[in-house]
Amino acid sequence: MAEEMVGKVTHYYTHLGVAAVELTGELKLGDTIRILGHTTDFEQVVRSMQLEHEDIAVGQAGQLIGLEVVERVRPGDKVFKLT
Repeated sequence: MAEEMVGKVTHYYTHLGVAAVELTGELKLGDTIRILGHTTDFEQVVRSMQLEHEDIAVGQAGQLIGLEVVERVRPGDKVFKLT
């Protein structure tokens, strides 16, 4: 599987299980992503994204989105879309 970097984690909200991700590429609901960092490495399907506390189906480069994640992530972790 090919990987395309689509963003970087800027913050993690422990109580919500949500990562703030600064997008550098397009990300859609249903995409399979891999989050990779110094101590992070897992894959998941994108099930929930928000922009300004509103649910969105597609995130675009330049947006700072909230992404529901299945494991803890850390600032600086990279987000890759698997294709």
